[in-house]
Amino acid sequence: MSATQQIAEAFTAARAAGRAIEAYPGTPPATLAEAYAIQAAAIARWPDAVKGWKVARVNPAFAVQFPEERLIGPAFAPNVHRVEMGGTAVCPVFDGGFAAVEAEVVIVVAQDAPAGKADWTVDTVAPLVKSMHIGVEVASSPLATLNDIGPGAVISDFGNNWGVVVGAEIANWRELDTIDVETFIDGQSVGTGKVAIRPGPLGALAFTLNKRAQQGQALKAGDVISTGMITGVHDIRIGQQSRHVFAGVGEVQVQITRAGASGG
Repeated sequence: MSATQQIAEAFTAARAAGRAIEAYPGTPPATLAEAYAIQAAAIARWPDAVKGWKVARVNPAFAVQFPEERLIGPAFAPNVHRVEMGGTAVCPVFDGGFAAVEAEVVIVVAQDAPAGKADWTVDTVAPLVKSMHIGVEVASSPLATLNDIGPGAVISDFGNNWGVVVGAEIANWRELDTIDVETFIDGQSVGTGKVAIRPGPLGALAFTLNKRAQQGQALKAGDVISTGMITGVHDIRIGQQSRHVFAGVGEVQVQITRAGASGG
């Protein structure tokens, strides 16, 4: 088994068992190509269908080694949670691993993207937006130190994603420049931020379309794209609840539970 396959096997086996691992299972990928090769091998090993993608910024400290502004990771069907206003999404994380919540804008893709088109920009992606929603990414990995190792490690383990919560629709997103957002954990404010619709969510969608095209794939109608954190990456523990307030739009709540066998 190649090193790529060994790393993919170690992470997917841990996720399937709902257990933590103590160290990166091999040498962390040193390039984007290596990282995405491991991700692809892990996706091929996982039984669930990919129903979307999480997007995150590449930390500027790693920009020379990983020269892309963003990274992506798969969101699997059982981990896409749709909640109505006032509802609470119940989301598992890995006990002893990494666990965090991030307030994010989530885009639902309107139609299958044209095969091979890899020149999307914030000026051209609007027709691919079926709807835009307030939401949350639940980031979790069996490895507690995954984020500390860097973007290559994050990419290799499903982008450190284990949930995308799709909340209420932002019906008037075309008329908005920004939305103010605040995150609470167990009632305590842990972060505030402002999302700029054009460079943020639309930029993330353009990046994902282009990245998937470069990988020989295309986004599909109904895919969900979690477009990047707004108030920060907030550590959370099993049993805690988060609330994410999007001013003038609504809020999303998440209850954190322990991942069991098959990662659920």
